[in-house]
Amino acid sequence: MNTPLIRCTPESVGISSAAIQSFVKASEARVGGLHSFMLLRHGQVAAEAWWAPYAPERPHMLYSLSKSFTSTAVGLAVAEGLLTVDDPVLSFFEAEAPRRVSRNLAAMRVHHLLSMNTGHDVDTTETMIVRRGGDWARTFLSLPVKHQPGSHFLYNTGATFMLSAIVQRLSGQTVLDYLTPRLFEPLGITGATWESCPKGVNTGGFGLSVRTEDIARLGQLYLQKGVWRGQRLLPESWVEQATAAHSDNSSQPTPDWQQGYGYQFWRCRHGAYRGDGAYGQYCLVMPTQDAVLAITSGVTDMQAVLDLVWERLLPAMAANALPEDVDAQAALADALANCQIAPALGAASSPQGRGASGRYVLGENPLGLKSVTLRFKRDGAAVRLVSQGATTLLTCAPGVWQEGQVAWRKAANRLPLQPGLPNPPVLASGAWADETTYALRLCYVETPFVVDLACRLEDNGLALRARDSAHAESDAWPEIAGRRA
Repeated sequence: MNTPLIRCTPESVGISSAAIQSFVKASEARVGGLHSFMLLRHGQVAAEAWWAPYAPERPHMLYSLSKSFTSTAVGLAVAEGLLTVDDPVLSFFEAEAPRRVSRNLAAMRVHHLLSMNTGHDVDTTETMIVRRGGDWARTFLSLPVKHQPGSHFLYNTGATFMLSAIVQRLSGQTVLDYLTPRLFEPLGITGATWESCPKGVNTGGFGLSVRTEDIARLGQLYLQKGVWRGQRLLPESWVEQATAAHSDNSSQPTPDWQQGYGYQFWRCRHGAYRGDGAYGQYCLVMPTQDAVLAITSGVTDMQAVLDLVWERLLPAMAANALPEDVDAQAALADALANCQIAPALGAASSPQGRGASGRYVLGENPLGLKSVTLRFKRDGAAVRLVSQGATTLLTCAPGVWQEGQVAWRKAANRLPLQPGLPNPPVLASGAWADETTYALRLCYVETPFVVDLACRLEDNGLALRARDSAHAESDAWPEIAGRRA
């Protein structure tokens, strides 16, 4: 049953409204790219916001935050007696084992998959995905295990896939189906989706999409040591195991990635722990403060977000309730209501646009775009993007977001490393940045990505510049040349 979380004023749970507003302002000024956050204290929602067109009802790709859900599935399977963390990995994959089993592979246990201590020297994920045949488990087991398991920390998303495969082997269900009655339904999580490998195993280490509030609910369950509304969903012993430090990651470059690694959870400074995913997806649990912070985003610097939490929010959490501050609460409410990803701004039309409508065939490019068709109107433009996998139809105007339509020519459930624009749905805006450049901004509202396309019109052609906000300016794609068809 999806019982709503209780909403409250920040001051009633000992947090200054001004401090939360300060966190939001600082994140916009210093980091940028936040898509949502939900702050819980003492089990109640003290503040929440979505940067439009991101919205509460929309799921968001979690990337590696999916790992914490996979770990939870393993914990449930352990509680049901399906396996132990000391079981050899090879015991679940006799048919996929290589002919020659190295000593290190034979020594690998479930515990090592959970703690990112498999002994591999290189993350196995890319090789698993690109190798022909689509048998990810067989590929994982075929790769060299250069170190003794337990002796070498390496963040290895392939290890999490193997956990997903183990749960599926033992339960006869995907991790998503296994978690639905045991975790998702009791927590009130609906509409979750999870990408799968070619053999139908959920990817485990990435690929899960849920809403911001669902992330917060998982964090609150862990904060409450596995109990949800009086019902034990997860053994307390697993919560303690999963969030304890099992691997030494002190060689990592940033402070909140140096505090130890648990069972698919990172230890943090200030006694906190978290699940996280690429481009800034966070489930941050702060036991000392009895608080949970869920964040979705498309940021380039994940440490910077945590730095702001420690700088602006952590000191603002008092032991007792604070006097209600009506003025500060009103200012915070206004700030949160006006959070937005800026649409394209500029002129609706340009004299250059009158003769520039048409279809442009593009050269080879990392986005996999084949052509762009522009039909300029007095109040905006109709845009058609044809890529390797889809045709996207957009209606664009300055200062507004409008939802587009995407027609797929092959499976929409694309995995990372495949070229192309992000997965739909997509909202678009467009404006003339100058007389010869039409700027498109595409917000893929269930992903971390906001893509900017600048179409500079030239004689019988165009030059297309593309970048997305989740990558640094230095990572912008090279200019794409297009000729008029």
